[in-house]
Amino acid sequence: MSNYDNSNTGSLSRNDKGDNEKRPDLKGSLKDVHVTCGHCGKVSIVGFWLSAWQRVAKTGANEGKKFLSLTCSQMEPKSNESAPAKAPQKKATVEDDDIPF
Repeated sequence: MSNYDNSNTGSLSRNDKGDNEKRPDLKGSLKDVHVTCGHCGKVSIVGFWLSAWQRVAKTGANEGKKFLSLTCSQMEPKSNESAPAKAPQKKATVEDDDIPF
């Protein structure tokens, strides 16, 4: 068994843009990202989809230099990985005869 920790890692690959210039130049993912809730401190392990566009700076000190513009979005859990559906709970009913006063 390997001791390599593969969490908080990802990759980007070239994307076939086809006839749509708005599609990202690169696509990929980050897997097993450990995210801590700032409110309760609970740690969740999630994944993110990455998209990147190659750009050229038009103004400022970096004018003419190439850079990557990135977006990320959280992966939705697969249907077999999501929490099992809970059985509907039966509502408790109280009869007037059950109340002691």
